[in-house]
Amino acid sequence: MRTRRRKQLMSEINVVPYIDVMLVLLVIFMITAPLLTQGVSVELPQAAAKPLPAPDKEPVVISIDRVGNYFINYGDSQDKPIPLATLVNRVAALRKYQPQIPIYVKGDRKVDYGQVVELMALLQGSGVEGVGLVTKPPGN
Repeated sequence: MRTRRRKQLMSEINVVPYIDVMLVLLVIFMITAPLLTQGVSVELPQAAAKPLPAPDKEPVVISIDRVGNYFINYGDSQDKPIPLATLVNRVAALRKYQPQIPIYVKGDRKVDYGQVVELMALLQGSGVEGVGLVTKPPGN
């Protein structure tokens, strides 16, 4: 009598396709990572101040360049200047849905001080309690 032999199941996983996918994702992330750190070029004033603790949420950064244009790091066109009234309305809407989101102002050191004060007054009028000013440490 003849006995039949059953084929044994192969329990190994073929990982080659997973490695290919991982390498493709690595290349994609390496290309897109520098694009995510774009911002407005602002020459910050130097000040010997203590750094703020790291916020839990990503902060809203409002930038004022040396010409006096306003920029915000939220929305579609972060590298395009926006009018001051639109900026204040956008920040007020963000604070309505995320009341604890920190707000920082990055003003170029060549910008008129009155513009920074006007911005801070309008933000306070729209319900923002505290605004942080961004500086760079001396000697950098």
